[in-house]
Amino acid sequence: MGGKNRKSEILAGVPLFSGCDRKELSQISSLATEIDVPEGKVLAQQGTPGREFYVILEGKAGVSIDGRDVAMLGTGDFFGEMALLDQGLRVATVTAETPMEVAVLDPREFATLVEEHPGVARKIMKGLAQRLRDSERAPTH
Repeated sequence: MGGKNRKSEILAGVPLFSGCDRKELSQISSLATEIDVPEGKVLAQQGTPGREFYVILEGKAGVSIDGRDVAMLGTGDFFGEMALLDQGLRVATVTAETPMEVAVLDPREFATLVEEHPGVARKIMKGLAQRLRDSERAPTH
């Protein structure tokens, strides 16, 4: 099986891309670069410019804000969209807690993804809204 077909199959199992047909998954697969990440690697650093959008294909990552652990992400989760949407700084640090496999999109690839796949764009917006709600409920001390 070729790498592109394998990546499409992995992406098909990610909730963000559920609802995409085989052709759409193939298009998304061609946009994304699949990389292996060692345990302990910082994927996003709070306060720095964000230039990538990540979808976790396998593994776990910890999320911290101001040095405080706030979430654990796993297979199917995504992050990095906020900095790409508003060209702002990363709002959290994300660190690989286990060896990981991720799909990465740069700003141009991310723009293509949300423009050409409205269903995916809606799920990204839903994820953003959920994170905002969660942050509003989080204790501030």
